[in-house]
Amino acid sequence: MDVLVFATSVRQKRQVSRVQNLLTKVPAIAQWNFDLEDCDNILRVEARDLSPRYIESLLQKAGIHCQELSY
Repeated sequence: MDVLVFATSVRQKRQVSRVQNLLTKVPAIAQWNFDLEDCDNILRVEARDLSPRYIESLLQKAGIHCQELSY
């Protein structure tokens, strides 16, 4: 299982709800969560064999900035 970490433009819980609809449809994702108290509005995704670019593209198509962070 890989942990992918992204900086996002998600700032409000209603935006999290919109993203939830996208992320729950991806079978490779086991878990995900947002840290909206972090200055980068962090999205953490636990997934198996999933490209970070896929997550970035998925959210960007929904109008949300998303960029992988290295840790």
